[in-house]
Amino acid sequence: MASVSFAGGYAPAGGLRKGVGNRRVRRSPRRVHVRSDAAVLERPPSEEPAKRRSTAPTQWTIIRGQRYDITDFMGRHPGGSTLLRLAVGRDATGLFDSSHMRPEVANAMLRKLPKLDDLGLEGEGDAVVSGPYPNDSEFYQAVRARVREEVFGNGKIWHRGGQEKNGAAIVASAVVAYAWYASTASLMSGFVLGLAGAWIGLTLQHCGNHGAMTRWAWMNDLMGFTNDIAGGSSLCWRYHHQVSHHIHTNVHDVDQDVYSATPLLRFDARCEKKWFHKYQAVYMWMLFPFMTLGFHVDDVISTLKGEVVGAKMHGVSTMEKVLSLSGKVIHFSLLLGVPAAIHGFWAMLPAYFMYPLTQGIALAATFAVSHNLEEVKQTPLSDDWAVAQVENSANWGGAIGNFFTGGLNYQIEHHLFPSIGFGYYPAIGKIVEDECAKRGIHYAKYKTLPEILAKFCHFMAKTGAAPAPKEEIKIVQA
Repeated sequence: MASVSFAGGYAPAGGLRKGVGNRRVRRSPRRVHVRSDAAVLERPPSEEPAKRRSTAPTQWTIIRGQRYDITDFMGRHPGGSTLLRLAVGRDATGLFDSSHMRPEVANAMLRKLPKLDDLGLEGEGDAVVSGPYPNDSEFYQAVRARVREEVFGNGKIWHRGGQEKNGAAIVASAVVAYAWYASTASLMSGFVLGLAGAWIGLTLQHCGNHGAMTRWAWMNDLMGFTNDIAGGSSLCWRYHHQVSHHIHTNVHDVDQDVYSATPLLRFDARCEKKWFHKYQAVYMWMLFPFMTLGFHVDDVISTLKGEVVGAKMHGVSTMEKVLSLSGKVIHFSLLLGVPAAIHGFWAMLPAYFMYPLTQGIALAATFAVSHNLEEVKQTPLSDDWAVAQVENSANWGGAIGNFFTGGLNYQIEHHLFPSIGFGYYPAIGKIVEDECAKRGIHYAKYKTLPEILAKFCHFMAKTGAAPAPKEEIKIVQA
């Protein structure tokens, strides 16, 4: 599925902007420390000193300042190797904390991994981004304890997945929609297939790539690959969505969803300003469908380079790259090749363009609203990770929205518990809202999608007209 950049989405290929290397950048109160000495970050393993080459493994991660060897753990990780690869070569504490409902179990497994004490925080890899961490939050600890007891029951092991029936319904609808599209190649069939593609993007691939669709890692990987078939790249999506957006929500220079749409769209007043941004609340609806088409090129470039903007794919496997490129072939074969062979290229072209047009607008209308409202653009961000997640996200709708968006209308709960099946979010939402009320934490929610859409359009108009920032944004690696 060709997701949209602001939504969870896609980012164009590229790396750090010039001017970031060879210095430390400290941003308070988020305590983001960036160590990006080019000689260290870009040096290939073969050029390392002999001491480091003999001790440093191919695959390592950092949890709370300690570097661990996870090479041999790849095949034994309960959530599968695909998710664990996101942690390779970076500080993965935020991912580690927020992905485990039972931290005592995760920490017990962590203690068994080999430590690399001699390397400390030096060596090749992405910039080191430290704190605040989820498990440092008293609020997060309290919410998680209640969720374990009231939703799952103390001692219950499985807390992820359980959405197999929903997945089957989405797959069935997509197959029926495609059969109609391929047999008729009409504007209406393209429209319906676009809705099916959006449903895949919001639910099937999103939950699968988070490891939350089913209890089986291999099936989550399979569900995640539907992103590629529908037009996206599950490989690129995992890095810019989970590594960047989820952990650093609305951090203007770390969250790719904030800056990856520039210069076409301005989602934060701290991003560069162009004269046409004052009209973005109007033209963005015409732009969204065409942006999804452009991501095909960006996905291929990012896959070949092994990085998306702000995040290198240190842990990516050759098979993941092959699947990412193969997905493009499968997508265009299904949406262009097969119908063209039946009806002729020019006869089916209008139906094909109706697909990304419908898909892009549907995704924007249901997902962009989650983090782009005046009330959820908190500056400065809270020094409490969980509080920052709540204050920079917004919910809308109820059970119906939950079914068709895979729980993304419960954006607050999804950000706090990304590896939990979305069927549990309504119950978790009551707990989160209650704990927020006890602490005076702003909990944004809207009854309907049209209500929050109106707020989103107002925010885009105001942000587009806001004065240019005093300093150019400096993108750092998550």
